[in-house]
Amino acid sequence: MYNGILNVYKEAGYTSHDVVAKLRGICRQKKIGHTGTLDPEAVGVLPVCFGSGTKLCDLLTDWDKEYIAVLRLGIATDTQDISGRVLLKADDDTLSGLSEERVRESILHFLGGYEQIPPMYSALKVNGKKLYELARAGKEVERKPRPVTISELEILELALPLVRFRVVCSKGTYIRTLCHDIGERLHVGGVMESLTRSRVGIFGIDGALRLTDIERLRDEDKIADAIISPDAVFENLQAVTVTENAERLLENGNRIPEKLFALAVPLKDGEEIRMYDRTGRFYGIYRYQGSARDAKPVKMFLAE
Repeated sequence: MYNGILNVYKEAGYTSHDVVAKLRGICRQKKIGHTGTLDPEAVGVLPVCFGSGTKLCDLLTDWDKEYIAVLRLGIATDTQDISGRVLLKADDDTLSGLSEERVRESILHFLGGYEQIPPMYSALKVNGKKLYELARAGKEVERKPRPVTISELEILELALPLVRFRVVCSKGTYIRTLCHDIGERLHVGGVMESLTRSRVGIFGIDGALRLTDIERLRDEDKIADAIISPDAVFENLQAVTVTENAERLLENGNRIPEKLFALAVPLKDGEEIRMYDRTGRFYGIYRYQGSARDAKPVKMFLAE
């Protein structure tokens, strides 16, 4: 069984669940989970967790994400992207009256935190029903605004009515809705024409593998070479190796006395650390307890 994370490039036409289903067949493994959905027509980075690595799914979902999006001004749709039913279309005179300066100001207005209303065509649930199911039935329900953070926003190309931009945002941000909101601010409408997720945390698009790449690795018996160990996610934490006498405690998920650390490491009370045995095998994340002079397990990643 594989344990860790695979940096997958999701292609257009697949849902995130489709990718997981395909990987279950390619890798002949059931315990697989993805780390946050991408719209079917969107492409880009989709970290997929295997085996003990599935314990990371919630954590990776919370990471900031980077996108490259194309906004088309002058149109609004029910889905907030180019595939939807047109609700508004600005006339040529209105569009020609837009200055690049005004468009730039309206886009950069959203840099920082703002309250975003989730789109009806989304997987969020209201009273047990997914919003897109209600939308397809012709129903619209009130959605409460949710705080989101746009930490980086850069206009890459401006050729009105199209704007290509890069955005780094918090969990729960809908880029479709950001495009819609920019259009609303300009009073001309706006939709997302295309979307590429270029980064999720430490996983970038340059290292992402397409399903055909993964099939080739399977045929060459090299999938394990592409699996990233769970401890790569915690490189900001200090690493601690234990002595041989502590290995049984590690296997059982017990506390590890500080005297069984292979090397003395300066640690602060409450500090989280990566725990390894003498062979370099990663066991999990522990929290150092200064008063007890030991480390308590927080999340274990024993290979399955």
